[in-house]
Amino acid sequence: MDFKKFSRLIMLEQTLFALPFAYLGVLFAGGGTIISWVWVTIALSAARTAGMSFNRVIDAEIDAKNPRTSDRLIPKGEVKPATVWLTAVIFSIILIISSYKLNMLCFYLSFVAVVLLFTYSYFKRFSSSSHFYLGFVEAAAPIGGYLAVSGRFTIIPFILGLVIMFWIAGLDIVYALQDTEFDRDENLHSIPSRFGKIKALRISASCYVLSMSSLIAAGILTDRRIFYWLSLVCIGKIFLYQQKLARNEDMSLAIKSFFKVNMFVSPILFFGTFLDVYFF
Repeated sequence: MDFKKFSRLIMLEQTLFALPFAYLGVLFAGGGTIISWVWVTIALSAARTAGMSFNRVIDAEIDAKNPRTSDRLIPKGEVKPATVWLTAVIFSIILIISSYKLNMLCFYLSFVAVVLLFTYSYFKRFSSSSHFYLGFVEAAAPIGGYLAVSGRFTIIPFILGLVIMFWIAGLDIVYALQDTEFDRDENLHSIPSRFGKIKALRISASCYVLSMSSLIAAGILTDRRIFYWLSLVCIGKIFLYQQKLARNEDMSLAIKSFFKVNMFVSPILFFGTFLDVYFF
């Protein structure tokens, strides 16, 4: 598998989008050392690669039936399932090794992380709460980043986890609107297929409110300063704009614009927190 196919398989741009999740935890824990930043980067990248690989191979048959996903690598026969399984296993091992390099708490929890990454793809076969399960999996990033530096549990990483969990759940609910009819036909579970578009959008908006509330709580509890709060103002405006976009009648255009705007959220939050921690 060449690099072009590999980047398509794991959606490399989404790994770059997800890295600030873990960095947020590192920053709230005080920043750590250069070495800890390196190992957190390796761990998060490995986790994303393993998770996407698990998802692609487990969902290959479903993807082949869905017109939206039928051009993915496995359905098109461009990559063998065995190759993707091997990729998932290799990067799961890299995740475990990099976690060991951080501290023993991260090492022990890395096995839990691998289980979460593996099981997500099966969850939508059983429950419409799969959006929240995905959010729960992604919430491991800021929690792990915090523990990588501090080596101990406090309430802060869990609040950061709630930020990501509700944000990702809200995103995924909107994303699932594209597949509402397909999910119903294939007996797959999602909030849009169960409750319809209007209720799904209300739930998504509620998730955004809870995510922003968690960001505010984290800032208050850790005495964050001006740049952090300015980043939250920007993110709040993006959240409002996204929810407006999601209500557009042209769903394909709405989804495209929704996720294009979303790419600004994690960098804004990261840089606001970074400036707050290191310069003020």
